[in-house]
Amino acid sequence: MSTVLVSHPTGNPFVRALLAHLAAQKKLAAFYTTLAVQPGDWYVRAAPAPLRRELLRRTYDLPVQQIRSRPWRESVRLFASRIGPRFLTAHERGWASVDAIWQDLDRRVAARLPEHRAQAVYCYEDAALETFRAAHRLGLGCCYDLPIAYWQTSRRLLEEEAQRLPEWEPTLVGTRDSEAKLERKSEELALADVVICPSRFVYDSLPESVREDKRCVVAEFGSPVLAAKKRAASETGPLRVLFAGSLSQRKGLADLFAAIRLLGRSDIELVVLGTPLLPLPFYRRQLPDFTYEAPRPHALVLQLMQSCHLLALPSIVEGRALVQQEAMVCGLPLLITPNTGGEDLIEEGRTGFLVPIRSPEKLAEKLDWFADRRAETIQMGQQARQRAMEITWKAYCEKILAVLPGL
Repeated sequence: MSTVLVSHPTGNPFVRALLAHLAAQKKLAAFYTTLAVQPGDWYVRAAPAPLRRELLRRTYDLPVQQIRSRPWRESVRLFASRIGPRFLTAHERGWASVDAIWQDLDRRVAARLPEHRAQAVYCYEDAALETFRAAHRLGLGCCYDLPIAYWQTSRRLLEEEAQRLPEWEPTLVGTRDSEAKLERKSEELALADVVICPSRFVYDSLPESVREDKRCVVAEFGSPVLAAKKRAASETGPLRVLFAGSLSQRKGLADLFAAIRLLGRSDIELVVLGTPLLPLPFYRRQLPDFTYEAPRPHALVLQLMQSCHLLALPSIVEGRALVQQEAMVCGLPLLITPNTGGEDLIEEGRTGFLVPIRSPEKLAEKLDWFADRRAETIQMGQQARQRAMEITWKAYCEKILAVLPGL
């Protein structure tokens, strides 16, 4: 039977959905990752609670014999990110940096590829180059998953942001990628037979020659399946506007702050959930009166969402931000840019609004609309939930399986 080998360093929701579908279809040759644990492992039980939660995110509902792990660098990264030393995880240079970990896994997959009877490999950006080289030598198909806009588009947009808002430049990590890293990305794409994009925005970011010469497919992420719950958000009191994600201008936070300042309304509360990339006082200088919520387990994120009235995500560069569909399932309409990758989620005036990037004025206009129309906002949230539930992981996986080379 034709099978595919999948590799991914951390096992995001879209990876897990594809693994489950391939396993159910008996088309999974093996899954390579960095860290894979079993809930009953002694070191999981002995770990402090925060680390235990992180480890339990690295469990996979697959037969143990189908999982190949490469845990050491990722384990060091997890410890070093909490207790130091920071040089171990320094961007691109550290022994346990994200780039070093992903490239180490890529080399391991390439070395072990001849052991598997796979017809194709399925790899993700920044962890595909050596695997694809080995696959070409063996005559295997190469499927490349690009979960965020292609680097040329991303770099152009982020460099424009650095010029436009220089004080926010330290939050734009993508502007500091080395030429060697960018060359790796280009070669990965060149070696791919099929390119999977999670949104039209990512598809459009590809060079025109790639779209013409390769099979490039848009497969939208599915929505989480959550039971409907009574909304905690009130029809009275301030309009609670949620921003969720890293506190960076890649996600348009400076523009959202500017929109709130333009309005100056005391009946709008901005709730910011995510990891600061600069000390929190930097953000307070931009907008003193927002409510900061630290990262938390996923169940508590959903609980917070249900206490808000809408999600605002005016991103400059994304792939397809999963938080959009999570918010919709929780009953929140969206206020987003096309660059979030969620343009297809918007039925204008029914599930939310689409605004241009870099437009605090348009953001302010729509926030003003929501604040003046609380009943309509709540009704839009119900329609947003219905729209999100139409988008399934099964459909996502079937689009991918239909184009996998060799299957």
